[in-house]
Amino acid sequence: MRGTATPFFVRGHTARGPWNLLESSLMGIDLLYVARPAPAAAQSAAMRIIAEEALSASCDVWLLHRPEDHELLDGVIIPSRKTGFIHEGALPLHMRPLPADIRCKAIHLSLAASGSESGLASGDLIVAEGSLQENEGNAYSCFARALDIHDDWEAIYISAMSFEAANRVANAYVSRLFGETSLPKEGRRDDRFLGAATPAGAVDFVPELTQGLKRYLIKGRAGSGKSTLLKRLAAEGLRRGYDVEVYHCGFDPNSIDMVIVRELGTAVFDSTAPHEYFPDRETDEIIDMYDLCIAPGTDELHADQLAPIQSGYASAMKEAIGHLAKARRLRNAVEQPAAEAVNMQEIADAARGWAAELLRNGANGLRTAPDGTA
Repeated sequence: MRGTATPFFVRGHTARGPWNLLESSLMGIDLLYVARPAPAAAQSAAMRIIAEEALSASCDVWLLHRPEDHELLDGVIIPSRKTGFIHEGALPLHMRPLPADIRCKAIHLSLAASGSESGLASGDLIVAEGSLQENEGNAYSCFARALDIHDDWEAIYISAMSFEAANRVANAYVSRLFGETSLPKEGRRDDRFLGAATPAGAVDFVPELTQGLKRYLIKGRAGSGKSTLLKRLAAEGLRRGYDVEVYHCGFDPNSIDMVIVRELGTAVFDSTAPHEYFPDRETDEIIDMYDLCIAPGTDELHADQLAPIQSGYASAMKEAIGHLAKARRLRNAVEQPAAEAVNMQEIADAARGWAAELLRNGANGLRTAPDGTA
């Protein structure tokens, strides 16, 4: 039987700056191949091949997508083999060097390329990289401005909220999801991003992540208690010994957008823009926090106040995405000469070899050494 691929982000361009949630995805990993700097397309191509080899070997894989270009990968994790392959830039600073319990092998994809790393003259390269960083910095500034506006948006609904009603809703869904059940183990928490702000706009993997699960779609407004409900459900699941996937908001990583408890076959997620979905499966249910917890008529009462807030927020977000798009064009220009020099056949051949080494680890009790030997 073919394995299952689970796509998500562990890095994000957020209103609080660049954010990295990779650490929890490396829990239990004892062998990690780390690709040194090389063209992103070449790195991602190698990761795709490794993922395909693992899937064909009936192994489930996690596909870690890049916020700089969601069609490319940050890495691939093979949980059943306790192995992974990531690019160096995906590692958070506090994990450099890696913990002693993770064996590491450096992968030099540049060995499969000819010529210099960039065809740009050194002066032009410095200018391009400086402009790239400037545009990413401008994007973060725009996201931060959008967050300030979003706080004003939330305040309107928080002032009209019944916290007693919100607590009743939380208690009801804790009971509904978990009942009297618990598991005789310590729960595992995996922190990830539901989606990300990318140069192409907001991207999420909700349909893929919730495939085959009972789904609760939370509707509401900013400040209507959606994230608080999700945090309560996540904490309860962990307390009862369940493994919980906690998906953070790609805009504000302090907020939670989705909780999945696969041992219960359940997903609960914020189903409002920019990841707005509607029931399209027979078992889908809606939890409407506006109807349940907010004073009736709040939308209408504050319509004149809400209009400029919503417009300002949309404008700041659009400007931020524009800066990310400029940064991607600059990054592509910097990497293009080196990318064109890469021998993709050599990359593919090498990737299949790395996949074989990674898949040997943990199979029938074997432990692959960083040099690829068992």
